[in-house]
Amino acid sequence: MNENKNIKIAIILVSSLFFLWGVSCGLIDVMNKNFQNHLHITQHESGFLQLAYFGAYFIIALPAGYIANRYSYKMGIIFGLCLYAIGALLIIPATNLASFYLFLFAFFILACGIGSLETSANPYMVKLGDEKNASFRINAAQSFNGLGQFLGPIIGGALFLSITKQEEGATKEQIEAALITNMGNVQLVYVAIAVIVILILIAFAMNKIPEGSEVSKDYESKDNSKAIEVFKHRHFNLGLLAQFLYIANQVAAGAFFINYAVEHNENLTDSKAAYYFSIALVAFMLGRIVSTPLMKKIKGESILGLYSLINVFICIMLYFASGFFSVMLLIALFFFMSISFPTIFAIATKNLPFNQVKLGGSLLVMSIVGGAIAPIIIGFINDHFGTSMGYLAMAPLFLYVAYYGFFGSYIKVDNAKDF
Repeated sequence: MNENKNIKIAIILVSSLFFLWGVSCGLIDVMNKNFQNHLHITQHESGFLQLAYFGAYFIIALPAGYIANRYSYKMGIIFGLCLYAIGALLIIPATNLASFYLFLFAFFILACGIGSLETSANPYMVKLGDEKNASFRINAAQSFNGLGQFLGPIIGGALFLSITKQEEGATKEQIEAALITNMGNVQLVYVAIAVIVILILIAFAMNKIPEGSEVSKDYESKDNSKAIEVFKHRHFNLGLLAQFLYIANQVAAGAFFINYAVEHNENLTDSKAAYYFSIALVAFMLGRIVSTPLMKKIKGESILGLYSLINVFICIMLYFASGFFSVMLLIALFFFMSISFPTIFAIATKNLPFNQVKLGGSLLVMSIVGGAIAPIIIGFINDHFGTSMGYLAMAPLFLYVAYYGFFGSYIKVDNAKDF
């Protein structure tokens, strides 16, 4: 009875982490346009924000995985929450100096914290129960991530981007005043986030939560296979590439959503486009809510393949579309991206021995570095050829993810001998 209570507490606390990094991810896409407006940088330069943010995942994943493996998932989570709080508080000097480079450093530390959380929380949620419902369980938890991503642009649009209206035809003094107001709002939001993170950190420290192996009996392996042997599994290796390419698309699609919407709708302001972006993230959240129950009846692999194939056609249509229809297409893109990350994660770690799961989880989090690289490349394409060409460039990446869902996720029978 007490064990069931601990499991429920673990699920609630871990689900709160998905919400936390969802808010941060939603805000970072708005910050792209905010820095373009107030710090006067190009789309290509603003892409370095994603480089710092998602590049941190690549750097921190293995150290965070080592902490989780050496100690426990709980210690890995506490470590991540500490870095998250420190990064959020570093926004204070960054806003005071209005320094883009200091912002990059602050977001790097913050993202190191989030990367640590993802390294522990994703595999932990997968293992908090039986293998059969792993895709269902992680997609349910990721729904809270979608809620956080929905709230991020609303907060950013209201407090950051709406201030751009004050700069139109304004004097130098008025522009400086608008910058001070904008930076003050940014500081306020991230200090509030730091406080919430610290409170959740205390909750984790004060509660006993079980390790995944204590709950998921199916994953307790009697063999002594090394963690590095995770690369012997074809479905894991192909999943690693699928995750890299998918995250590249997801981050780039979010980073330049506002740019595309404004460019293809003459009467649309930045702040209004941010609200459409929040609607897209509602669609992202609804995609998980609607699709997760389907995974009880339809294999997650099939849904992943179908949704990704639909996104291939949406990216092609975005190249030709304009007006309000183009915004609707963008929103649809997010709906069909919704289940990709958690589903790829669950499929890639499926049937792995327990002693390989933590390394596998770390590597899958490292693959998020795709989100660090893509915005710089897509931003360059956007600056020279327009944002519609940037979205067209995402089509081949979605095509590979569709291949993984339909074919690459197949687990060979001979692999089963390892278990």
